[in-house]
Amino acid sequence: MIIGCPKEIKIHEYRVGLTPSNVHEYKEAGHEVYVEHDAGSAIGFSDDAYHRAGAKIVDKAKLFQESEMIIKVKEPIESEYEYFKENQILFTYLHLAADRKLTDMLLEKKINSVAYETIKVKNILPCLAPMSSIAGRLAVIESAKYIQKTFGGNGTLLSGIPGTPKGKVTIIGAGVVGLNAAQLAMGIGADVTILDIDVSRLSYVDQMFDMRIHTLFSSRANLLASIKDADAVIGAVLIPGAKAPKLIKKDDLQVMKTGAILTDVAIDQGGCFETSKPTTHDNPVFDIDGILHYCVANMPGSVAKTATLALTDSTLNFGLNIAKNGVKEAAKKDCGILEGINTYEGKCTYKGVSDAFGIAYTDVKEVIK
Repeated sequence: MIIGCPKEIKIHEYRVGLTPSNVHEYKEAGHEVYVEHDAGSAIGFSDDAYHRAGAKIVDKAKLFQESEMIIKVKEPIESEYEYFKENQILFTYLHLAADRKLTDMLLEKKINSVAYETIKVKNILPCLAPMSSIAGRLAVIESAKYIQKTFGGNGTLLSGIPGTPKGKVTIIGAGVVGLNAAQLAMGIGADVTILDIDVSRLSYVDQMFDMRIHTLFSSRANLLASIKDADAVIGAVLIPGAKAPKLIKKDDLQVMKTGAILTDVAIDQGGCFETSKPTTHDNPVFDIDGILHYCVANMPGSVAKTATLALTDSTLNFGLNIAKNGVKEAAKKDCGILEGINTYEGKCTYKGVSDAFGIAYTDVKEVIK
């Protein structure tokens, strides 16, 4: 199969879908690999390194025209739609439930798309987990930065110092993002509260952190009480492949402290705060009713080298399976890939996406028989 790895063009997105080491693995498996010029140069992966690994360095048009399978990091943006051809395989993060235009394009062009974020193995999302770990840690770092008075925040040092109150951090969701956020927030000395609807998960958090973190069941009352005193609130909820629930409403901002910050890690899936809207690393925060919002949609892109290495470690074997067998046969051999298929031959095969837009849903097991 001919594999194509284009350069990411989202603002301040420096990650790349394949490293030179990955190219070598695909070549060893008998595939051709095209890499777009300068695809990885921003993080130290030169065209020469890709060439030595066996890739052909080409322009974007040639890459898309000749490649049977496209491997990216971020979901395609509108300026890339024209490059896709019918029946191509797309292997990348998609987050379709928050993007109707992209969903329509994939269906119209009958793109067989496999989304990193919905690949599931034994109730684990192996291709999402490394980026969730990074995003959770960055959420604390960015919250600590933008809550500074120079950025419009309330001027709280989240760690405090001896003799002063610690900053209060509320984390909504105790999944991978939430645990990583809690770990870093506690590590810098903040006063941390984490909420979740799964009591057994909260019990795990208690044990993991030796009861040094406040755990609360995520009821409406507990949520409002927690954000009232919080300096930083981190939204870390996830419904795989579906839109995130809006847990904090616009009216709820009135109970929060002026200059507090909401950091929405779920923004790729539409955001878990009603007032959220996607931002970029160029202009990451905005103010609504005296509350700062940080809603950068590609947070791990700011630590692109670490993120690329972590991501490609998790996606490589799935990609090799798809390249060897095609999407249909790969899905029959690997239930994780089966879960990852979002569109196939013009049909929407992921329920969360279908529900988000009210479009027809086809069970993926039916289309790969």
